[in-house]
Amino acid sequence: MTGNLESVSDRRERQRFGINAALTVIIGKHEIPGFTRDMSNRGVYFYLDLADSAQIGNDFELLVELPPNITLSTRCLVRCHGQAVRTEDVSGQLTGVAAKILHYSIQREASSVG
Repeated sequence: MTGNLESVSDRRERQRFGINAALTVIIGKHEIPGFTRDMSNRGVYFYLDLADSAQIGNDFELLVELPPNITLSTRCLVRCHGQAVRTEDVSGQLTGVAAKILHYSIQREASSVG
């Protein structure tokens, strides 16, 4: 997957919020750890280890653990069905993934991501 010539602001329909939270990408039985850069209710940008990024296909599940300082209440776990829009190498060790969130559910008081 590669980026296209549209600007980031043209692609975004919703405001994203800078959120650095732990996440797990689930593809079949594989669980890949990562972390978010920003999120909205319709999309997320996250980072994975470069070695794990080859496993990212079009559709996948995401578990994002939002800590109390972000939710302003209890810790919660957001389960998302996502679709990769683009990937980009951001360093020698990380790949950035922009994904559309197709649907999500929120569970309060998550104990862990994995």
